[in-house]
Amino acid sequence: MINGRVWKYGDNINTDVIFPGKYTYTITDPTQIARYALENLDKNFAKQVKKGDIIVAGENFGCGSSREQAVTCLKYAGISAILAKSFARIFFRNCINQGLYVIECRDAVNKIENGEEITIDFQKGTIISKKGTFAFPPLPDNILEILKDGGLIEHIRNNVKFQNPNINSSPKSKC
Repeated sequence: MINGRVWKYGDNINTDVIFPGKYTYTITDPTQIARYALENLDKNFAKQVKKGDIIVAGENFGCGSSREQAVTCLKYAGISAILAKSFARIFFRNCINQGLYVIECRDAVNKIENGEEITIDFQKGTIISKKGTFAFPPLPDNILEILKDGGLIEHIRNNVKFQNPNINSSPKSKC
């Protein structure tokens, strides 16, 4: 369950707006990447966002390039979830891979206001706001496990026993 303050934006927020392309290859530290989150859309966002805040947006959130920095900057800025009418497919999966909760719920987006506090219950598939409770299809258990673990890499680390590939991994060559 997540409770947070809403930052509301419109349709077609692309990855270059989420994380400006000019920083893509010059900044690699996630905490530094977060400083430029939504720089071209909302100059106050990176300075005022707080851990646990939630982005609410319209159609096609995260369209554009497939760069992971767009998700990284939001996650490290403190965003706990993104609720939108719809997502660009690659952005949606990048969020899951990096452990950032994503939900599609058109009715809730239409009613939720910028700055209000909302609660999202991922197990029950509900969003509670000032204007009511909205249902969304809960994410599958395997996706929830990835998100709870903090992303795909952490999930794999937690669930797969790795063997050293350099030890007894291949027969000795006779050459």
